[in-house]
Amino acid sequence: MSTLLVTGSTAVEIAESIERLIRDREIVTGHLLPAVRPLAAQLDVSPNTVAAAYKVLRDAQWVVTDGRRGTRVAALRAPEVPRHALPEHLRDLASGNVDGHLLPRLRGEDWGHLPRDTGYDIQANEPQLLALAARWLHSQHLPSQDIGVFQGAMDCMEKALRAHCRPGNRVLVETPCWPPVLALLASLRLKPVALASDTHGACVPSEQTLQDATAVILTPRAQNPTGRTFSAARWHAWTTALQYAPGTLLMLDDHWGPLSHATPPMGMVMPALWVHITSASKFLGPDLRLSVATGAPRVLADMQRLQSLGSRWVSLLVQRLAARLWQQALDEGLLPRAADSYAQRRDALFDALERHGVQCERGGEGMHVWLPVADEASAVQALASYGWGVQAGAPFHLGSGAAVRVSMANLEIGDIEALAEDIARSLRLNRRPVY
Repeated sequence: MSTLLVTGSTAVEIAESIERLIRDREIVTGHLLPAVRPLAAQLDVSPNTVAAAYKVLRDAQWVVTDGRRGTRVAALRAPEVPRHALPEHLRDLASGNVDGHLLPRLRGEDWGHLPRDTGYDIQANEPQLLALAARWLHSQHLPSQDIGVFQGAMDCMEKALRAHCRPGNRVLVETPCWPPVLALLASLRLKPVALASDTHGACVPSEQTLQDATAVILTPRAQNPTGRTFSAARWHAWTTALQYAPGTLLMLDDHWGPLSHATPPMGMVMPALWVHITSASKFLGPDLRLSVATGAPRVLADMQRLQSLGSRWVSLLVQRLAARLWQQALDEGLLPRAADSYAQRRDALFDALERHGVQCERGGEGMHVWLPVADEASAVQALASYGWGVQAGAPFHLGSGAAVRVSMANLEIGDIEALAEDIARSLRLNRRPVY
């Protein structure tokens, strides 16, 4: 290390110097950093200063420390979202896809309303889409003066986190939660902190935990994978607590919003920093890759600034297509029809499970049921032997109990009784030890 240009007289400066060496590949994965005292002597600083610098690097996941083996450069590869290919003979209750029969379909005459003009100077958002989004947000008691259009919920989350957080910062997340969120945090070198949840939604942590976090990501309705929806009392507790954490960004992933039967709880005092994300994936189709966001003006402006430096704008063709489909869904009553269809299947599965002696958490909404099991691998294998492909719970949680996720969007009502019977059989098998 003595041949490398490590500089700085404070912990932050030393950490930034070593981080530059890692980014420039002058030191690579597995490289052993010098012990604290030799580096402190080289830089003529206190050993405590170097130890603090190493802690900054560990928190940002640039290095790992392994006791007496010392501190080494961590692996830099981007994390991957778990992907699983189901055998063709299994019924797919794992992928979480929407029911395509419930999505609006573009009519032939609609193609004539799509934009024909093109050019790099055409970067304005589609007025009809903004008007529809404003009406939707107003119905949810959310401000609609400032609306941003982005390329899906993950694009919104990434831009908000990049603007507000720095590597090593803590971000509060529900557990279990949607796996791509954990992968995104890892790619940004942010530290997820698990939030327990119950039937009322994510639990409010201690005041110190909230103040130590730079952001919190919550799903107000149809939380994936549990389906839990915030109660008004729990939401009030969150908004009250966040008033004492003005530096913590609140991110609301309201992916199920337009299909929700739940009363919107958002019409209370928002914290200083917040953003609400409405994705088109569930009610218009995942392939549109479009979301609209509102929030504190400062937060939205930072997100749009990052957008202008990258993708610059969302395709006007996609925006106009989404607007036409959204309007059609409203005109034809497709959204309440889809919401009723998903709710009917969910309730029917709960009823069938209860008839077969399976106790599970009722309530909530959405496309998924979260079933606690004794052993995930055994439960998944048993259900596969009966012809059902479900998702193991491990990618969804941070230390919470074993479970499987059953996605019902493409499950026929007539198949629910057989599924419930097979789930009950698999859970009975799950309790038998094998030696």
